[in-house]
Order: sequence, then structure tokens, then C-alpha cells
Amino acid sequence: MVLTNDRYTYRVTWSEEDQEYVGLCAEFGSLSWLAETPEDALAGIRSVVAEVASDMQQNGERLPEPLATRHFSGRFMVRIPPDQHRRLALEAAEAGVSLNRLASAKLS
Repeated sequence: MVLTNDRYTYRVTWSEEDQEYVGLCAEFGSLSWLAETPEDALAGIRSVVAEVASDMQQNGERLPEPLATRHFSGRFMVRIPPDQHRRLALEAAEAGVSLNRLASAKLS
């Protein structure tokens, strides 16, 4: 089965435990597909996603929005311990940059 207009985010990686390639889909985190080749792992996970998406649509369930088409504001909030917040604020002040710029650089 093939999903029309498939814009989901796929990844293929090696599974040492299974000694096979595993295909994954970020938007459907509970799904995976094992195969002997990376190409087969990708084809397998895409097929599983298509089947699950079809079932969801038939049941009136909402499909996950593809990461590729989501709008990201560039803002997110992170809660950290107050001591760490103080250390980062001091580090930013000593570097002459905003705390936001320091955090962004550390995440890069």
C-alpha cells in the first residue's frame, strides 16, 4: 500500500540487537519495520504507515501532521533547575550575549 502525498519523516538505522536495518517514522513513533537492507526497511515502514493512516482515516481519526509541513515559531520553553539558570545567565553576561543567544549556540 502506498500513501498518496506522503510527507512524513522517515529514518533508517542499523539495529545491532536485531542485526537488521530498522525503518522508523517520526510522526508514528510506535511503528517500525525490520529488513535486511536499508531500502527494504524504508519501503516496509512506508507501507506500514500507509496502512495505519488508511485505518485511521476509515475510523475518522485525525492523522498526525507531517513535521515537514508544520509551522515552527522558533520559540520553545525549557524548564531547568534555578542553579543551572543562574550559571547560564552568568556565562551569558560574561560573554556579553543574551541568555537566549547563549542557549541557542549551545543547542547548535
